[in-house]
Amino acid sequence: MKELFPNITVDPEVQFGKPVIVGTRVPVEVIVGHIASGDAIEAVMQQYELTREQVLSALKYATKIVGEEIVMFQ
Repeated sequence: MKELFPNITVDPEVQFGKPVIVGTRVPVEVIVGHIASGDAIEAVMQQYELTREQVLSALKYATKIVGEEIVMFQ
């Protein structure tokens, strides 16, 4: 298990190595997907039994990854 970001870990034995919330099997992409679909943070917290800090960490991690992305034009 490797910590990628506060509250975010990756382990090849958990969710096929996708980033998840520490201590859970909830992938970051699932959390971000729910928020992007219009679900309230509180609804995501309740559905997956997460804290506000965990949900916000997923969003911050996603922001960091997108911010580091470089698009190559040909």
